[in-house]
Amino acid sequence: MKAIILAAGRGERMRPLTDRMPKPMLPVGGKPLIDYHVVALEHAGIRDIVINLAWQGVRVVEHLGDGSGFQVRIVYSDEGAVALETGGGIFRALKNLGPEPFWVVNGDIYAEFDFCAHELAAGVLAHLFLVPNPTHNPDGDFALGDDRIANAGDQLLTFSGISILRPALFDGCEDGVFSLTPLLRAAADQGRVTGQLLDLFWSDVGTPERLEAVDARLSEQ
Repeated sequence: MKAIILAAGRGERMRPLTDRMPKPMLPVGGKPLIDYHVVALEHAGIRDIVINLAWQGVRVVEHLGDGSGFQVRIVYSDEGAVALETGGGIFRALKNLGPEPFWVVNGDIYAEFDFCAHELAAGVLAHLFLVPNPTHNPDGDFALGDDRIANAGDQLLTFSGISILRPALFDGCEDGVFSLTPLLRAAADQGRVTGQLLDLFWSDVGTPERLEAVDARLSEQ
């Protein structure tokens, strides 16, 4: 399988830290956040990685290069001055991801996650990894019943930003700025999204306070 790391966001809530670097390049535990994703993917045998870029994307390229220093092969999908959001960014990069299902990981999360082998069942367009709701997202995003994702339910959980997607999820899309979420919700309504709940340390590193908390955890290890 291949993977895409989403690294094109502006990181407005992280300013001024992100005025001169993209959020996935912010240091935690002594190295850029994006390094943890690249290393985890390589450890799982995933060595073909696409990274989408927009704001200060040159910083990512300068740091990771072609990926050879991490024993992976990195291809960049440069979106220019305006990021295409999650859906548009992945759609633009599909030509580099190939026809098979691929991993997606948000570049601005930290998760002690193993990218183990996982096969999508026939007809399934996406598999989402969910986590218990953090304080900054108390209402959650999706319900999980058995192994199926639904848009409504007694208890909603938070989408971790880690998923496996089939390219067919994007059938009918056009190049441009759009979110991944409506595509997932439409597929869930059709019963074509599976999922599972993770029991591990995870953080959406979206504010300086959460960045400091992850940095403190890693510095203690």
